[in-house]
Order: sequence, then structure tokens, then C-alpha cells
Amino acid sequence: MHKPLLTTDFLDRARTHYGDQEAVVATTGERFTYDELGDRVDRLSAALAERGIGKGDRVAVLDPNTHYHLEAAYAIMQLGAIHTPLNYRLVPDDFEYILNDSGVKAIIADHEHAEKIEPVRESVPTELYVSNDASATEGEWEDFETLLEDSSGEYDRPEMEEDEIITINYTSGTTGDPKGVCRTHRAETIHAYLVSVHQEIRDDDTYLWTLPMFHVNGWGHIYAITGMGAKHVCTRGIDAEGIFETIRTEDVSYLCAAPTVLNMLIERYEATGEGTTGANPVRAATAGAAPPEATIRTVEDEFGWYLKHVYGATETGPLITTSDAKRLFDADSADRFSIKKRQGLGYLGTDVRVVDEDGADVPRDDATIGEIVVRGNQVMDGYWEKPEETEEAFNDRIEGYYHTGDLAVVDEHGMVSIQDRKKDIIISGGENISSIELEDTLFEHPDVADAAVIPAPSEKWGETPKAFVVPASGDPDAPGASAEEITAFTRERLAGYKVVHEIEFVEELPTTATGKIQKFELRQKEWDEEDRMVGEG
Repeated sequence: MHKPLLTTDFLDRARTHYGDQEAVVATTGERFTYDELGDRVDRLSAALAERGIGKGDRVAVLDPNTHYHLEAAYAIMQLGAIHTPLNYRLVPDDFEYILNDSGVKAIIADHEHAEKIEPVRESVPTELYVSNDASATEGEWEDFETLLEDSSGEYDRPEMEEDEIITINYTSGTTGDPKGVCRTHRAETIHAYLVSVHQEIRDDDTYLWTLPMFHVNGWGHIYAITGMGAKHVCTRGIDAEGIFETIRTEDVSYLCAAPTVLNMLIERYEATGEGTTGANPVRAATAGAAPPEATIRTVEDEFGWYLKHVYGATETGPLITTSDAKRLFDADSADRFSIKKRQGLGYLGTDVRVVDEDGADVPRDDATIGEIVVRGNQVMDGYWEKPEETEEAFNDRIEGYYHTGDLAVVDEHGMVSIQDRKKDIIISGGENISSIELEDTLFEHPDVADAAVIPAPSEKWGETPKAFVVPASGDPDAPGASAEEITAFTRERLAGYKVVHEIEFVEELPTTATGKIQKFELRQKEWDEEDRMVGEG
């Protein structure tokens, strides 16, 4: 029997079986059951439909981890429209590009972030603007709660097929503008199934939203947590004190956190010695960069949590591997930390390989480096209206596999461990940063003749952008503009987390005979004392 796999099934199931159970603890202090959450979603679907939103329309959501984001996502998908979450840390120029690239018809924004949309309203195709607090939002915005109050909640849910696009997630462009990763009902559904299995999600879980919902739909947790009938605890931001307090007061059992967030929590714990759990045991998933063994040891031995290290990319769902392989390590042995820091084994039904330049699998010797490629039902169909980039992503070394750009080794059990990156990407504090974008911005400065940006090791962030700059003056000792002035120049043009904080002035950059900059030489210099050329958070 064939039954279409639809993202709307997750909320439908929760409403059917857990309608009277608490679904959401909101940042406003409100609490909603799944019946109440479903009613709010229906009312928003109806309100959007009345304003012309229908199947296939792109609707952006610019919101931190609030109940408004959850409601907006499901309301959009119930109409067969395409949920397009936005990174609220971006700047107006970024939003202008994304809203135009995907042809966004409506945007639902948090009042604290809507101000970044106002400067570009006249240059984007967006027609409908909704704020969760219109009175606190500059410009003409409809109010979210007023829409719900005035809505009948009656709407027509269209026929939908599992191979239709239901969400577009924008990733940092490594060779140009950001790309919209197109994900279907089927891909999202199967990924959520896999997350539910490998993250051991159950209906009595209380999930704390420390991972941004805009990150590939919160790594699929907007579906998995909902479908299992578990509880969402929403947040407006990340602070160690608030996380620990919420874990204790709400009896949180599960959360996701990049290694940098774990380090924030460790600093807080070491300073206060406060309680790290409530009534429930806590497990945490981490990704973005491999956590150092010391971080894993503290989280497990001092916090008393169980840590799961997972790996993937926006294009792959994101999650495709896990180092949570209990049969491969002794739970009471310190040896487990060296295994848990690896990216790990492929998820169920996921074909993860490490291949050489010819597309052949590298030996399982934990020494030979190749590129991680992957096939799986959770992998994207392609980039939004970018067929050439899609073709390249799936057919570089080996046909039909998504090429991650991560270079890794494989051990005897098939567990992968990333050693370097092929792509010009920097992962700092769990955020992807395009070195190409940073270089383009540096080139705009009149005192910069040439520049190359690479990841440099950082104890706090795992890795951080560093720029090697050839000054227009030709003299590194008299560059014309100071490092601080160039940093300030980039801060005006880039999201804060992308800004280059370390600048080294040089006479020239290493190049090949054809003039191509050899970033590998620069990376080798920076990572000389490390055992790999990727950061550990």
C-alpha cells in the first residue's frame, strides 16, 4: 500500500492522540495543548488563505524559537505553501536577495527582527507582512494575534503529493550567493523518522529549543517532537543561566546544542556549581563541529547528561551520521570520548561513503583521506532554480551522491572522522560562513588589494575567520587602514557572526603557476600544531 508521506501528518497525529496534552511552553508564559496549538494553526491557515496564500506560494518566517514559528510553519504547510525559514542574524541585503530569489509572497516576522525587512520592502516581491506584535513593529504590518482572533479557522487543505517541495532552507553560498535547498514532504518526513529513532524521541520527552528553528527546520525537530506528541519548550535566545533554569523547572529531557553552547554551559557550571537536571535524565545532541573530548567528558561525567554527536549539512536533511554506537564502546570507559567525537556511522537507510578522487572507497585504515558523499531519502532534491549547481553537487567524484566537501578518514567499523574541508566554508560556533563572501566584502575596501580568508583555530568557537590581506599600499607595515578599521568596514556590511576579527597584512599571497591562491598553504600554517584542519568546538 502506498500512502503519501506529508509533513502535515505530524501535527495531525499529535492532535488525534495527544490533543489534551501540553504541547508548547511559550516564551510569553502561555501554555498550549495540542488541541489549542492545532486551533491556532488552523486559524492562521485560514487567515493566510483569505489573503491569497495558496499551494506553492513561498512564505518566509523570520523568528527565533517561539510558538509563533511553530504555528506559522504548520499553517503554511497546511495550505501546501512552501515554508521558507530565515536566519534572523542576517542583514537586510541578505534578506533582499533571499526574498527575491525564492519569490516570497508573504513574511511572518518577530517584532524584534522585522526592522531588518523594512529597508528592502520596496525591492522585494513580498505582498503580505505579518508581525507577532504589530504595535511594536515599525511600518505597516498585520498583527498575528489579530489575524487569529478574526479568523474562522475554516480553510480548504489542498491535495498534496509527497514529492512536492514543502520547505526551502537557505545555506551559505561557498562560491557565490546563498542557495535555496529544496526539500519535499517525503524528504522531511523520512528525516524526521530517522531523527526520532536515532535521537530516541518519545512522547514523554520535554524538548528545549536551544537549536534555531530556522536551521533546516530545527534539524527536523519541528516535525519529530510534534509527531511523537512530546512537549516543546520555546526560547528567544541562548544564555547559560536560562538554559539551566529551564531544564530544572520544566524537567527538560532533551536538547540540541553546538559545542560552543556546551562550552558556555560548562563555564556557567564551573562558576556556580548549579543543578544541571530536573526530574528527568537529560540527553543532548551536538553538531556543527566535533566537540573536544574534554567537553564530552564534562557534559557526561559532571552534568550527568548523555551526549550524542551527529553530523550533516543543510542539503542532507541535515542529519546523516551519529557517533552514538553503544556496542562499539564501553559506557564506563574513557575510551568512549574518542569515539563520540567522531562524526560516526550512517543513519538508517543512509549510504555514507568516503571516496577518493576517482570515486573509489578509501580503505578503512583511519588514515587515507577522501570526501564524504551521501545518498539517502532525507537528502535534498536540489537547489531552488539552480540546475547547474545541483548537477555539480551530485556528480563531482561519483554520480548520484551529494558531495559534502568534507574530507575524512574511516575506521574499521566504518565510522567517519572529518580531517579537513574541500569547500571554502568556515564553521564557527555552529554557523556556516562563506569565505568567498568575506573576501568579496574585503575587496570593496579601497585599502585592500587582495585577500584570502581561511578558518583559524579558536578555543571558543572551534574555528573563526582569519583574513590575509595584501594592502593597496603594498607595505604590510603601512597598510593605510588598520585591522580594526577594516573589521569595522565589514561589520557594516555583514551579519555580526561573519565578521573577520583577525587580520594579518602580507606582501603577497601564495599562488599557483596560474595565479590561483593556494589557501591550503595558509591553512597549513594556521593549523600546524593541530591534529586536523577543522575546528573542534
